[in-house]
Amino acid sequence: MRRVSIYDTTLRDGTQAEDISLTTEDKLRIALKLDELGVAYIEGGWPGSNPTDKRFFQEIQNYSFKNAAIAAFGSTHAHRGTAATDPNLKALVESGAPVVTIFGKSWDIHVTEALGTTLPRNLELVGDSLAFLRPHVKELFFDAEHFFDGFTANPDYALAVLKKAHEAGADVLVLCDTNGGTLPGDFRRMVEAVTTALPGVAFGVHAHNDSGVAVANSIEAVVLGACQVQGTINGYGERCGNANLCSIIPSLTLKCGIACLPEGKLPLITPTAHFVSEMVNQAPPSNQPYVGDAAFAHKGGIHVSAVVKNPRTYEHITPETVGNARRVLLSDLSGQSNILYKAREFGFDLDKNDPFVLELLSTIKEREAMGYEYSAAEASYELLLNRVLGRARSYFTVTRYRVLDDNVYDRAEPITEATVMIKVGGRIKHTAAAGMGPVNALDKAIRKALRGFYPRLAEMRLLDFKVRVLSGLKRDDCEPGGCGTASHVRVLVECGDAAKRWVTVGVSHNVIEASFQAMEDAINYKLFSDDKAKLTKALKG
Repeated sequence: MRRVSIYDTTLRDGTQAEDISLTTEDKLRIALKLDELGVAYIEGGWPGSNPTDKRFFQEIQNYSFKNAAIAAFGSTHAHRGTAATDPNLKALVESGAPVVTIFGKSWDIHVTEALGTTLPRNLELVGDSLAFLRPHVKELFFDAEHFFDGFTANPDYALAVLKKAHEAGADVLVLCDTNGGTLPGDFRRMVEAVTTALPGVAFGVHAHNDSGVAVANSIEAVVLGACQVQGTINGYGERCGNANLCSIIPSLTLKCGIACLPEGKLPLITPTAHFVSEMVNQAPPSNQPYVGDAAFAHKGGIHVSAVVKNPRTYEHITPETVGNARRVLLSDLSGQSNILYKAREFGFDLDKNDPFVLELLSTIKEREAMGYEYSAAEASYELLLNRVLGRARSYFTVTRYRVLDDNVYDRAEPITEATVMIKVGGRIKHTAAAGMGPVNALDKAIRKALRGFYPRLAEMRLLDFKVRVLSGLKRDDCEPGGCGTASHVRVLVECGDAAKRWVTVGVSHNVIEASFQAMEDAINYKLFSDDKAKLTKALKG
């Protein structure tokens, strides 16, 4: 099987995204995860540009890597100086990285206007910089910046830059679509021109996604003979991002029969994608190919019915091959197949003719018409399933609650107080609590009332809270243009403990009531899942 090298630049190019910033410690953790995945190269940053990257290359010396080589990134030397005296080239050597990648200009307009020098002088910069670095590193790569734009404007000069880099000792010539504007047809034509002009020379690809085709162009380059693919996890990067390795690696492996990772590592691609998204503090896109939560999610009843019989009917690969999992969603598009599939997930083997199935399906469709969203709140669905089956215990009943906000002139924030009356096992608990806003105050008051009965609620934490206006839900008393601030809202609450995370939902025109519903479900689910875990352990014992 043919093999190509994956060159990950998440720690350098990925951090150029406007909303991503990583500390040295963050970069070290991500590097270890990338090595576990099995990429061939990890570009750690530009040691001559900032203290964070300089420290990264110092600290990385204390770690051993099984699969990846660490690469340092920089540029050709300043056109008014020499390679031997250039501080950036010196920093690359002092980084101790076994691999160095430098970029140089291959578009004539960048040479004359951005650098402010001549075309012959730029060729000297490329040749002298690479020749200076060659004795100091095991592998040396040259990124031909703006190659495709440069080739379009002046093909002879763009090719001359590549030839100079090859003569100076670059192991791989990387063709960069820096502006991300090259479409696949033109991309293919220009890569073929390179392979004709420089037969047998090792080349790679570095594509940006400004035209939405970075993944397609990268795969095309490999098909045409590229030995190295550069990109980032989840496609992070400047402007519209870089080529997404989470799409490239599975596509090359599973569709093209080209190995990218060590044997057995492909199932790590999904957990790696999610890990990196957590490290950069961004929610992973659910519709991302291969690794997204929705990549193998099925909502329509016809789809689910077919997938149950043969997953190939609506899945182009088996989700487990990339470390993902099949999901069946519940909504007003659901059919009996969805209900049966989800029931089996929660341990109930139901018959399609069971009246319960029709009852649950009817209940779900009615509640989704009201704005409830069970595809995103599976904990609320599991509770609903068990309640309709009569298998969910009633842990508590909130008979009344009140939330008060009090503010006076010049006070920075209002004071919020919540009062609740809760019935537990025939006893009424009447408690109050102050909090940072109505949801926090209500949550604290409920827990205060319940903690004597259910001390394990202390383990539970609120992790995420989302509110969405449901503009599509109309009421008779709304204005013709919509309900405005009187619209229904959907609240999704994500909670967790040491063992798991779960999402619950609430809907109302009153945001506090919707929040209360979601929090009530979240607390009930915590108690319910703990009881279920105890029962499972007892049965195994």
